[in-house]
Amino acid sequence: MAEMIGIDMGAGTQMVLVFFLLLFLKVPVAFALGLSSIYAMWELGFGLDLVGDLIATGIAKFSLLAIPFFILAGTLMGSLGIAERMIRFFRVLIGGLPGGMGVVGTVVCLFWGAVSGSGPASVAAIGPLIIKGMNEDGYSRSFAAGLVCTGAALSIVIPPSIGLVIYGVIAETSISQLFIAAIIPGLFLGLLMLATLPFAKRQAPAGGSPSVEALMPMPDAGLGYGQRLWRSFRDSFWGLVTPVVILGGIYSGAFTPTEAAIVATVYAILVGGFAYRTLTVSKLYEATVAASASSAVVMLVVAYASLFGWVVTVDDLVGQYSEALLGLSDNPWVILAVIMLILLIAGMFMDAITIMFIALPIFLPVARELGWDPVWFGVLVMVNLAIGLFTPPVGINLYVAANITKLPLERIAYGALPFLITCAIGLAIIAAVPQMSQFLVDALR
Repeated sequence: MAEMIGIDMGAGTQMVLVFFLLLFLKVPVAFALGLSSIYAMWELGFGLDLVGDLIATGIAKFSLLAIPFFILAGTLMGSLGIAERMIRFFRVLIGGLPGGMGVVGTVVCLFWGAVSGSGPASVAAIGPLIIKGMNEDGYSRSFAAGLVCTGAALSIVIPPSIGLVIYGVIAETSISQLFIAAIIPGLFLGLLMLATLPFAKRQAPAGGSPSVEALMPMPDAGLGYGQRLWRSFRDSFWGLVTPVVILGGIYSGAFTPTEAAIVATVYAILVGGFAYRTLTVSKLYEATVAASASSAVVMLVVAYASLFGWVVTVDDLVGQYSEALLGLSDNPWVILAVIMLILLIAGMFMDAITIMFIALPIFLPVARELGWDPVWFGVLVMVNLAIGLFTPPVGINLYVAANITKLPLERIAYGALPFLITCAIGLAIIAAVPQMSQFLVDALR
């Protein structure tokens, strides 16, 4: 089969096959990458003494420092009560409308995406409160979980995004421009989520929509709407300005995206310690341990992916596979559709970071050959991979939501189906209208 499409069965292709075989055998992704790469290096006649140097070179990149710090910032903000205060504010603001908790859930997911940068972390941080509130507002728990899975997946699209950081490192593209380009597409996908809400089967809760106090008890029960809104805004203010601090600093040139991750972490500590007084030594320790564990998983994949990428380059897999892709059709849109389909299918079985390290070295030369803007292409890739986060059978957001709700994975996947359809439509529109990604970048140049 490989020979039929112009690809030989050299060490590189064997490496890819061994990688998927190891995945099938339930070997962890990072070790599957490492073992298949070492096998290919042995096939090519290179000594294993290169392994250490290649791993060190692959992870010794300044931009990658943003990953552990953004993860730590998001973990801290989730554990210090910032998420709770944000949900309360938006609940007071718009939650009194019929089905308003669905709107609140969507808005909070988008807002949290500008804080966390990680899909699974967002589900864990804001999922329990949103799912509980939507369920009490008449939505089924499966639909509420599907909404949270989808909104949290957009965390890798809405800046600051760990996925965009990694894409920028691989593609050697400006991370700041990627962040700017992703704003409008991310908000557009959020609007599509809102447009999906009326199609939900919803039972009117007994006695009307639950009060804010019923969902999240507050000390100002009985006050008028304006007073409650002001108090909830005042209480959540420091959390609400977090995206302004992070993104404003990046876009104004005050600091780089990598430095922004450190600023976000320090800001979270200051808010928790001085504004909300929720920071304790034990909470700081627990957040650091949790963030370290999550960062270690990501960086282990990055480390072994550097070996994988080296073999791809040495054995000229890029040239072979790129040539095969370009030979499929003379129409660039057909090639783009094939690339998007491959990424969608890959997203059903692998995490976003692994897919980027495997696929981008092959797809980026094709994008350059066809004259596609790497920033626009990066946003497309990220939207595609976001969809994979809540697509069965290995959509990791679904597993986190299943753990929170104790519902079967199948029910949560069914609840996420309407959002999967609308996000697929959104992906097609973002691909067809490049100006959606490029408008702000061009305006700020």
